[in-house]
Amino acid sequence: MPLRGQDVARHPVRRVEARAGHALATHRYPASIPAVAQVLRDGLDLGPGVTFLVGENGSGKSTLVEAVAIAFGLSPEGGSTHSRHSSRATESPPGDALQLARGAGASKWGFFLRAETMHGWYSYIEDHPRTSGDDDVAFHEMSRGESFLAVLESRFTGQGFYCLDEPEAALSFSSTLGLVATLQRVVARRGQVLCATHSPVLAAMPGARILEAGPWGLREAAWEDLEVVDHWRRYLAEPWSYLRHLQDD
Repeated sequence: MPLRGQDVARHPVRRVEARAGHALATHRYPASIPAVAQVLRDGLDLGPGVTFLVGENGSGKSTLVEAVAIAFGLSPEGGSTHSRHSSRATESPPGDALQLARGAGASKWGFFLRAETMHGWYSYIEDHPRTSGDDDVAFHEMSRGESFLAVLESRFTGQGFYCLDEPEAALSFSSTLGLVATLQRVVARRGQVLCATHSPVLAAMPGARILEAGPWGLREAAWEDLEVVDHWRRYLAEPWSYLRHLQDD
């Protein structure tokens, strides 16, 4: 059965599903990843507000976020709806295998924040400044964390569809809390967010929907039941119980 979601007509993406006649072979990567296979088979309903995809490396969460971003019309290397920069092909094949059911009258503007390729987008923005005449943010003159926060402040400003792939990679603990505040502002302005993350801090955002990716595919999860939350609790309580297994015999 498809995963439950709220069918609110005016948010940007109501549903993700496989495109008829797509060329992905079900037995080969990435369609063989359980989470990806589930979406291709059953589809995925997305409600308004924030949806987090949480899971280990290789669980398919980033693959799905990237594929949905591409299906929405965003560059696989990140940026806004109007940013079409590209340095080399990095996108996963599911991007062409998915189609989106959009909300009637919803905003068509979006932004894809992809940690590993944002440096290239900064260069694109330098070469293609805004046409309003206002000076844009000098992202290259900032630290990685500072530039990410500047992107959040300058681009995550209202209605639209926001895809984020592990944004916490560049952020400290306090900056991650700042990202939560930014996402709360996006939701208050009726924006929609799909985010892949490893961060229990980010996933604890009040009101967010959490889907946990793993060998089972995708499943609804409460924050306190996530595997990553359990591991961090155990590690912080007794780090040696984890670290001792890393030592050579």
